[in-house]
Amino acid sequence: MTTTEAAVQLLSIGEVAERTGLSVHALRFYEREGLLVGPVQRTSGGRRRYTSLDVDWLLICVRLRESGMPLADLKHFAELVRHGPGNEAERLRLLDAHRQRVDAQIQALEECRSVIAWKVGVYAEHLARDEAGGLWDPTA
Repeated sequence: MTTTEAAVQLLSIGEVAERTGLSVHALRFYEREGLLVGPVQRTSGGRRRYTSLDVDWLLICVRLRESGMPLADLKHFAELVRHGPGNEAERLRLLDAHRQRVDAQIQALEECRSVIAWKVGVYAEHLARDEAGGLWDPTA
């Protein structure tokens, strides 16, 4: 083990897949698409080796994707981070626009939940009174 490896824990692609919930295939895709903020290290045999910073970045990517961020936006965000200091305002705009989309999705889901909760209450009330026979009866 080199001094660098001793100072920085290097992880295999399988270990990173396990830690991030991404498949090995997805990790290779992320690398190919330029979604990582740094180059993935390789062993002399060509095997990928990831750092804890790579894992931290990938965990952010997972959350951004799970929340609906388009790949193009994620790629742009990664490009901005790779370019280093000086573009923080653009990063903020990108993240804030995504947060606004997520907030709108949450609001829409809360409205849906409210309608569902109301309808659950209607059915529960009718069933408790044994009067559910006519609820949404298409023959009535």
